[in-house]
This record gives sequence, structure tokens and C-alpha cells, in this order.
Amino acid sequence: MAVEGKFQFAIDRGGTFTDIWAKCPSGKVCVMKLLSVDPKNYPDAPREGIRRIIEQETGKSFPAKSPLNPSMIDWIRMGTTVATNALLERKGEPMALAITKGFKDLLHIGNQARPNIFDLEITTPEQLYQDVIEVEERAIFQQRKCQLEKDNAEVVTGKTGEKLEVLEKVNTDKLREDLQRLLDKGIRSLAVVLLHSYTFADHEAEVGRVAMEMGFHQVSLSSDVMPMVRVVPRGYTACADAYLTPCIKTYVKGFASGFQGGLEDLRVLFMQSDGGLTPVDRFIGSRAILSGPAGGVVGFALTTYQEETSLPVIGFDMGGTSTDVSRYAGQYEHVFETTTAGVTIQAPQLDINTVAAGGGSMLFFRSGMFVVGPESAGADPGPACYMKGGPLTITDANLFLGRLLPQYFPKIFGKSQNKPLDVAATKRAFNKITKEVNNFLSDQDKPVMTSEEVAMGFIKVANETMCRPIRALTQAKGYDTSRHVLACFGGAGGQHACAIARSLGMSQVFVHRYAGILSAYGMALADVVHESQEPCAKVYEPGTFSYLDDRIRELCQVCTAELENQGFSQSQISEQPFLHMRYDRTDCALMVSTEKFPATDASCKHGDFKAAFEERYRTEFGFILPDRPIIIDDIRIRAVGKAYVDTEETIEETSESPRVETEVECYFEGGRQNTKVYLLEDLRQGHMINGPAIIMNGNSTILVEPACHAQITKHGDVRIQVGSAGVQTVGPELDAIQLSIFSHRFMSIAEQMGRVLQRTSISTNIKERLDFSCAMFGYDGGLVANAPHIPVHLGAMQETVQYQMRQLGDEIKNGDVILSNHPQAGGSHLPDLTVITPVFYGENKKPVFFVASRGHHADIGGITPGSMPPHSKCIQEEGAVFKSFKLVEGGMFREEAVTEALMEPANYPESSGTRNLHDNLSDLKAQVAANQKGIRLICELIDEYGLDVVQAYMTHIQNNAEIAVQDMLKEIAYKTKHRTGTTHLQAEDSMDDGAKIKLSVDIDEKKSPTGNAEGDS
Repeated sequence: MAVEGKFQFAIDRGGTFTDIWAKCPSGKVCVMKLLSVDPKNYPDAPREGIRRIIEQETGKSFPAKSPLNPSMIDWIRMGTTVATNALLERKGEPMALAITKGFKDLLHIGNQARPNIFDLEITTPEQLYQDVIEVEERAIFQQRKCQLEKDNAEVVTGKTGEKLEVLEKVNTDKLREDLQRLLDKGIRSLAVVLLHSYTFADHEAEVGRVAMEMGFHQVSLSSDVMPMVRVVPRGYTACADAYLTPCIKTYVKGFASGFQGGLEDLRVLFMQSDGGLTPVDRFIGSRAILSGPAGGVVGFALTTYQEETSLPVIGFDMGGTSTDVSRYAGQYEHVFETTTAGVTIQAPQLDINTVAAGGGSMLFFRSGMFVVGPESAGADPGPACYMKGGPLTITDANLFLGRLLPQYFPKIFGKSQNKPLDVAATKRAFNKITKEVNNFLSDQDKPVMTSEEVAMGFIKVANETMCRPIRALTQAKGYDTSRHVLACFGGAGGQHACAIARSLGMSQVFVHRYAGILSAYGMALADVVHESQEPCAKVYEPGTFSYLDDRIRELCQVCTAELENQGFSQSQISEQPFLHMRYDRTDCALMVSTEKFPATDASCKHGDFKAAFEERYRTEFGFILPDRPIIIDDIRIRAVGKAYVDTEETIEETSESPRVETEVECYFEGGRQNTKVYLLEDLRQGHMINGPAIIMNGNSTILVEPACHAQITKHGDVRIQVGSAGVQTVGPELDAIQLSIFSHRFMSIAEQMGRVLQRTSISTNIKERLDFSCAMFGYDGGLVANAPHIPVHLGAMQETVQYQMRQLGDEIKNGDVILSNHPQAGGSHLPDLTVITPVFYGENKKPVFFVASRGHHADIGGITPGSMPPHSKCIQEEGAVFKSFKLVEGGMFREEAVTEALMEPANYPESSGTRNLHDNLSDLKAQVAANQKGIRLICELIDEYGLDVVQAYMTHIQNNAEIAVQDMLKEIAYKTKHRTGTTHLQAEDSMDDGAKIKLSVDIDEKKSPTGNAEGDS
């Protein structure tokens, strides 16, 4: 579809910089980087970049303030952070919400999610809407048990085939009054969210029609924006769309004003959050949140993934304050519900994980541990070497070790902004922190470290910090991390890529020649995408196959027609059907395609969706529910129009040795080594570079570590083979750096256990309120590591594990899982059910460690629903009791026995068995699955380091926890004495009945504290 003799532009308009990739009529490729906002020099960065490149290549002058002639341009493809920034800064269009009467506060209440469980000052996210109107209408599902008055209710059939009863049609007179009130306030954007509109959209359509007639400029119907079940996220998404789409239209209008005749004769496509391009008139706010980063994912995916090897690719984008990681294995991985800036958006988005670790992450030494971030130095003051009095950062560590070369860095520092990076300031800062480290090591009778060893230690810990989201992206979904290629882009990633790949067991790193502008380059490679989706609510069984085939075929026709209208031929269009599937009576739905599961006699014509679902479910969660019906929530079609844009450039081949630009000294494991420096622009196809070496790519540094070998491809990219020589052998003796690394590894395991539990559970308490905890324990039952979960759980779980060890002893067998909640066995309160799994490794006859998960079950029986009735006289009146109950024995889940135990309280007067058995059983199975995930990951850790090393570091971390608490108390004593002149602390509070509780603590800055608590009635 390219037009000969015209310019083609791919642009990533980021928050700070705008990157431009352009193909000129001559075939030459130009790249450019501009500040995104520079009003003194130009009104719009993308348009200015286009102007400069055309002027530069044609030799003709085009005044900056005059509109450009679009006849010279074939197409423009753009990704933008306009919507993201408007959402983050709350600078979107003033908008209102129209919702079913009686549900005015629904989106304000939201759900029970608690994203920051330890936050002491919880701030309710600010709502996007400025006003709410209630629409007098009501439609409900037809149910025999419903006791609402519904005389003469009209029965209708929804899109899912389910019957609904219309109790009240839209009161348009009242609606017009309310809408006029909004118009009088100056509000011109409206989100419409009515109950059950995902399947019955007639009422929303009527509200939308009236609003447009009355003069609203933007009306976002939830049934159009994302017709999926669950009104709260659907409502948030519609609000985001109404809030952001006008901002996008305003930006597009301003951009268009820079061209003669606007954009009518110009093909302009925008990148959506799902990695697909869409025409400018179809680009909407709810699909624009990841518009910029999506280009980078497309860029690494289509330049690194090779079908012949089928090795999946991990994208590694390391910036100044954070690092983004994503995965590609032949198709893009999407998530369908994410939260950005406190707003939940229900729309397909590329699965991009972010960790707060970048070049500006600050370095600390705390209580014997090397700590990296999450605090960042930012751009101001920036790292210590920026000459603004900033803190020590990862950038400083790379500079100090010789991995960052000041002579290739812009000279923009100092008062006159013309100085290079300040190596002396970085050296002073490392000498200072090295003294802190060595003072601690001397007190522990451990060998002291050099400044280089300290800096190298921080680099190792930083690398492990960035490995965590990669492991979460792979291991948490059942993939082998080592069987991936690491694709590195962004400004800082090249300095760490080899070490991170080695830590993860990867053998290959790929750095594209346009790694610094890969998001823009990805826009040029991307395909045009059109999606169509509808709700379903059918069971996946032979009786529904013909219905599914018909709906898939019809939706495919809709998508194909849309792409044909955009100029694509039938041969350029491909469709991929998806079913959003889940087990009956569970809440974890997976979007499933049949790419590797062709149709059989027992499946739909479009593929074996059941086999695909079960394979993915087993991979992610470790088990399936073979006798459980599978429900289809949605049918989705993703149609792709292949643009066939020729972006490939080849460079000349050579057999000569590469030219060495200079030679420097870099510090690696074991000391400083001579390191050759090359310029990527001087390298040619066939050049081989042995590590240690540095390849400069503009302002980006690619570090080829010892035992690694870089090869320049025919396209000018860098492919690095990662060797294993020189890897440090870790022994059981305490090492401060390895202590920090193992701390990250153990915490990562507990976090992944928590993710599995949250995703596979179905109760509100666990899935939304996050009222659960996961942890791992040593061979002695002592707590080793936990995710940031519930403190009251974690404080008592150790006692629960150790109680089972004392009580059951040798009766704990391989394949057993123990359930406990009794107060005598370390229970916190009765509904907190703890599931404990012992782990046997190799030939060991006793558990080498334990994993456990504790979750709050909403009801386990008793005299009242919930927990802790104030008038109970015996523990059984509070619910089912478990001391050392074998939930799984010999690998078999004892469903009948646990059901009997959960119903046991019914045998007591005025008491009931559990009132929600289904949720209890489902959540207990989820806890077992979470434990299995932890076991698998710890066994992999043992395979990597050895049982003695892992157990030794479990003990080291337990000992370090004591040091950390002592240091914290000493700090409290110092601050208290500075503030009050004493280290005596006291507090008093009252119970509901007036009884007083007093606490007093005396802290000796040099010794352990003593305290006293007393009650006073």
C-alpha cells in the first residue's frame, strides 16, 4: 500500500521526547528526536519533525508556521501519551455520568480492592465525572425467584440469548430535564452506564440519541465502548472514554491544522493500547492509554522473534525511573482489565509490567543489606554525577565502574550546562557508602569491601530487582524463563542486558539498531487492527457449537468489511477468533485462541477451544477442573490488515576486523579489565566482537560482558551470545550482596503465590479485598519471606506451621496439605483458614521447607454469618474448627471430609454450617494451587544453588530481620529523643466498653528495647 516517491513517518510522541522514524522517497531512512513540548520554537513536535525532515531532504524551505503540503506524504503513523497524561494529571474533558436510577454512587463505591495494603492514609481515587444523573429505567434478568413487582413487564432477549424483563422504559422527559441541567453547567461529554446494557443495549442507545440531539459533543455508551459483564469496570471504562476522547480529538484537530486541507487527503493512523493501528477518526480514549509503549512492544516483537526457532522474546525497556517488561511468543499477550491512575479500564491492552528500577534508582545500605530504589533521583537533581547534589544511583554505579563513558554523554551539566558527567562526585559518594558498608562488616567480623566491590554489589542487586518482573511475566504463567531471548531497548538497558540474561538463564540478547527510538520504529511495523466483541453466556458444549460458529463467522464478516473500507484487499486480511472462557462458578476468565489447536470432530469449526483453554489453565495454575462446565463470557474477533511496509535496511558485509574507537578499563567480577570501545555506526555485517567490549549506539551504551560474544546482523542490529564463564559460585557463608539477591528471590516467590491465589479464588474477600497472605518457611518452620500481605496473618503463620511440626511430626508425608485455623494452633481468627504444604526434596525424608497461604473466608458457619459473634459461648459457635486437618492426603483433595467439617457447626444449637460452601471449597483449592506455585519455584531455586545454600540463606535472612528491627528501634529512639528529650514512648486507647489499654516502651539506643502493656477497666 506504499506510494512511490513519498515520505512515510512513524512517530512516538512521548511525555518528554518525540521520536521520529522516516523513510524518504529516495529510500533513505532518517531518525530525529525532539522535545515534545517546546512552545518557544514550535507548536507541535510531530509536525515540526515532519517539517524538518522534508526540508532537510528536499532542500526546500518550509516556514515553521505555514501549513505543510500533504501531497508529499504517503502516511503518518503515531503513538501518543496525550490520553495517558490527561488521565494522570486529571486534565481531561469535563464530563458527567448517566446511570440507572438508584445506582448514583456505584462507581464512587467501586469494589473492595485495596491496592496498597499497608497504606496508612488511603486516598479515594478522584472520580472522572463532575456530575451524575439518574436515568429512570430498569431491566432485570428473568428469574422465577424474583419478587419485584413486574406487572405487564415486557420480555426481551439479550445479545447473550438470555431473557430480560423491562420493568421501566426510559423516562425521556425526565432525562431531557437532567441533560439540560448538565448543558447549563457547560458539560458537553457524557458517559452512559445502565445495568445489564452489555446484553440489552436498547436503553443506552436511547439515552445516547437524546443526548446527541440536545448538543452533547461526546457520548460514550458502555455497551459500545466495551460490552462485557460487570458494570463497575464497564462504567469506569465508559467514563474514561468520555473523559479522554475529546482530548484526543482536540490534539488531532491541532495536528491537522498544520497541513493544507487538514488530514482529509492524508492517511493518518494511531497506535492503540493493544498494539494495533486504527484510523484517526476511530481512535478513542479508552483504547489509547498505552499508545506510546505499545509501539516498543511491536518493535521488539517483529524484529526479534523468529518463527524458525520459536523462542519467545522478553522486551526489556529500561529508562531513568522505571523498567517495562513484556513478552511475545508469536502473538501479542493482552490483558483485559487494568488500573491506571486509580481508574479501572476494561479494554484489550498489551501486557506490560513495570518495576520502579531505572538508571535513576537510588542506592542505600540498610541493616546489612544492599537496597536499590524504589526511590528515584529523577531528572532534577538526578544522579550524583549530574552536578546538582543528587543521591547515589545506578547510573553512578555504572559510571564508577567504567561502564558509562562521559566522553560519549552530552555535556549539559553544571551551572553553565556545558560540563561532562562529574566522575569525582560519584567517587566521593561511593567512598562514603563504602565506609558504611565496611563499618557494618567489621562489626560482624566479615571481610571489608573495596568501593568497586560495593558498586558492583549494587549493580547485581539492581539486576535482580529487574529480573523480578520478568520472572513474574514468565514463571507466574508457567513458562520457562531461560527459554527466551532478551530484547533490549530504551536508554539504560544495554548496560545491564548481558548480566540480566545470565541471571535468568537466557543465552541470547538482541539489541536493535534503532533501540533508542524503537517505539517509533514499531509504529512503522505495526498492522491495522479492527476488533469486534459481543457477550455470550453459553456453556461450551456440542449443543452450542453451531451457535458459536455462526456468531464467529458473522463477527468476522463485520471486521473484514471494515478493513476493506480502509483499502485492504481480502489477501491482506486475517481474522483470529477468541473465546473468553472460565470454569462454571469461578471468576477467572481467560481469553483463548485456537492458533495451535485445530478443529476436531468434538469441537467448533473454528478450533478446539476447550483443549486450548485447559492447556492454558493448566500452564498458569497447575491444575484443571475436568468435570466442571466451561462458560463462555464473550466472543471476540481480532482482524488484522497487513500493510506490508518495507522497513528493512541492509548494511554492507565485511571480513575485516572492526575498527576500535578507543580502549578503557571496566570493572567486572574479579577486577578491572581492558575493554575495547566500538561505534555501532562503524560496524558492518559479519563483525564479531568478543567481550569485554562496549558498543556505543548514539547516547546508548551496549555492554558486552566477558565470555559474551556480539555479532552484527545484516540489518545492523547487535545479537549477543551470553556465556556462563566467570559466574560466581555462591556458598552457604553469609555474603551481604547475595543476602539482598536471595531476599528478592524469596519475596518474588511469595508474590507469585499471591498472584495465583488472587486469580484462582472467587470470593470478594480474597480476589478484591486481598485479605490473604502467602509466605515461605524454613525447615524449622520459621518465617523466611512473605509478600506485602496482611500483618496479623504473617505474625501468626509461623506458629501455625511450627504447631503442625510438633503435633504431626513424622505423620507429615509427601503429598499432604494441612488445614488449620484453631487459636491454639496459631490461628488469628477462625475464618482465617491456613493451608500449609510441606516440601520434600530429593532423598530427604523430612520437609526441607514449608509454604503456606492464609485467606479470610467470608463464612465458615456458626451462630451468625461472618466472624466473631460477640455472644458466642464456645468456639464451635464461631464456625468450623480445624487444628491439624489433612486437606490433601497422598495427593488427593478430601472434598467430602472437608465439606463435612465445614457443616459440623450445624450440630450445635442455633448454629449453622457454612453458608457458602461453594466459595469455601473454591478458595481452599486456590490456596492449594498457590502453595504448589511456591513449591515449584523454590525447587527451581534449589536446583540452581543447592539445598545447603538455599537453607543457609533462609537462616541468614531470618537473622538479618532481627538486625533490621533493632536498627529501626534505634532510629525511633534517636528521633524520639531529639523531639522530646527522652526515649520513653507511651500510648493509651479505649475499648468499646470503656476499658483502657495502655502501652509504654522504653528504648535504649544501644540495647534492645523493653516494653509493658497493661489493661485498666
